[in-house]
Amino acid sequence: MEPRVNPVYRSINRPLTIWGVERGLFFLALMTGVGLFNFFGSLLDGGIGFVALWALAAWTTKRDPQMLRILLNSSRARSRYDAAKFELPHIRVVNHV
Repeated sequence: MEPRVNPVYRSINRPLTIWGVERGLFFLALMTGVGLFNFFGSLLDGGIGFVALWALAAWTTKRDPQMLRILLNSSRARSRYDAAKFELPHIRVVNHV
């Protein structure tokens, strides 16, 4: 019996990006740039804001492409009790005379 070989393509495991930035982060940077343009009334301010956020998003995408998903899902998760961490409880003794 010969083993079955299934081809796996690299594009399946790559994140979907626009200009090298994860799509959600790209649109966040784009909308923030548009908001800055509307707020300040200057195309230069909107462009600078977009480019700065795009550069930050590109760095984040290269470092960890799933960072946005992790951050958004972390707000819904409860913090868990870790029994391995030992902390003495703070007890205050009050004498009533």
